Amino acid sequence: MLRAFGLGAILFIFWLLLSGHYTPMLIGFGLGSCGLIVYLAMRMDLVDHEGVPLQLGGRFWVYFPWLMKEIFIANVNVARVILNPKLPISPVVTHFRASQKSDLGKTIYANSITLTPGTITTSIEGQDLEIHALTLKDIDGREEDEMDHRVSWVESGSRGNS
Repeated sequence: MLRAFGLGAILFIFWLLLSGHYTPMLIGFGLGSCGLIVYLAMRMDLVDHEGVPLQLGGRFWVYFPWLMKEIFIANVNVARVILNPKLPISPVVTHFRASQKSDLGKTIYANSITLTPGTITTSIEGQDLEIHALTLKDIDGREEDEMDHRVSWVESGSRGNS
């Protein structure tokens, strides 16, 4: 029930931020629509530890700026490769081991890799992630190891083992 209230509060705050209107009637509509969404999510059995990951707390918001920085750096690197007249593309597929314990942690890690331009997570089997990269330099392992440690910290509050 705590997750349902958390989901409702998050939805309502988001609705308020997007709405910008604070008349009693519109606030009532906002509360009603958020309540309906929470009810439907509960009926669909989506309000669980993965659907509403309140256990991550503020750790995700510490990870998010670092991820945005990495995405920016990767964008610049991909632009360099594309704008280079010789187009030094050397596609490669490799495997990395995820240290996350939960499906949510592995999903955050795989999506973080995919969000970083030049790399795509193509499959996950157990702890093994298959990654396709634009160039060999894109997956030298250092960035992925740091990302793995950071996502493990987001997932559980402790650093993972690579």
